[in-house]
Amino acid sequence: MIYLDYQATTPLAPEAREAMLRWLGGPESDTFGNPHSPHRMGRMAAAAVENARDQVAALLPQDGKVIFTSGATEALNMVLQGTPGDVITFATEHAAVLDCAKVVEAQGRRFTVLPVLADGRADLDALQAAITPETGLVAIMAVNNEIGVIHPLADTIAIAHAAGARVLVDAVQACGRLALSDLRPDYFAVSAHKMHGPKGIGALWMGNGVVVAPFIHGGGQEASLRSGTLSPALCAGFGVAAQMAAADMAEQMFHVKHLWNIARDAFAEWELNGSEEHRWHGNLNVRLDGLDVARLMSDCRHIMFSAGSACASGSGRPSHVLRAIGLSDAEAKSSIRLGFGRYTTEQDIETAAAAINAAAREQGL
Repeated sequence: MIYLDYQATTPLAPEAREAMLRWLGGPESDTFGNPHSPHRMGRMAAAAVENARDQVAALLPQDGKVIFTSGATEALNMVLQGTPGDVITFATEHAAVLDCAKVVEAQGRRFTVLPVLADGRADLDALQAAITPETGLVAIMAVNNEIGVIHPLADTIAIAHAAGARVLVDAVQACGRLALSDLRPDYFAVSAHKMHGPKGIGALWMGNGVVVAPFIHGGGQEASLRSGTLSPALCAGFGVAAQMAAADMAEQMFHVKHLWNIARDAFAEWELNGSEEHRWHGNLNVRLDGLDVARLMSDCRHIMFSAGSACASGSGRPSHVLRAIGLSDAEAKSSIRLGFGRYTTEQDIETAAAAINAAAREQGL
């Protein structure tokens, strides 16, 4: 099998797996303690958690704190539901943001969804026109999970802060891939399994002095914002994955751009969805008019790629992201997404491209 679905999840790094194994201790070990217990085993586990927290924090601005969550979806919900004022976001955001509209509106707050430009980037003129003194939060992705487009974050943050609003950045597809430490939003939401860490853990980064209402009540763990016993194993795996990402970010950017060039050449006859200039090159979303994607995926079942977001797969609906950039239903349904990264080889790209193009030709395209 060839795995080309890095936007859905990434392979667990062997180093992260090794770090996790130590904290999955059985009754003969001393590493299964609750990190919130005061005894020696608890303090050992707590130390592992705090070490992981520092490793994740190193990928983000220094003037803030990291709160561990079950994933980025929880982190996004925590801020969207716990920050006062109206919310503004964009049409290509993840469902974890867009589906909070009903909850926000039930609280008596407005939830405004703005358009994006034809290349998939945020429409800053629309943001400038929509923002008001009542706006409490602007939510925006760093990198789109379906088409790989990088949004103009610095300009978005400047517009929001000038109006007195806070900014929530969904950095799931960017953290560990792009440098984020020079940006100054109020919140970052990140996920471990999109950067070669384990599933089931993510984090919310909050700038110093920024507050959010408690989201899960109970024992008061995680700064009283998110109660529940932390998993030292998940935290440790996340931490090592973050540490590895920080160490080889430049190398991986070069590797991914090299793979992109190979893939783009291989799919030169396909139309690219989203900006070619402003993008993460580990995401190639292309379309071929008239393509039957379901048949293509069946014919290429040894290649793991996507017809859209894994979170919305099986719905039968055309991608809301592709519709937002102006594609018709037919064009959206004739699009595929290839995602690649650290463990992808040139041979993977070349073999997959040959198989996909051959299968497309079998459809007469």
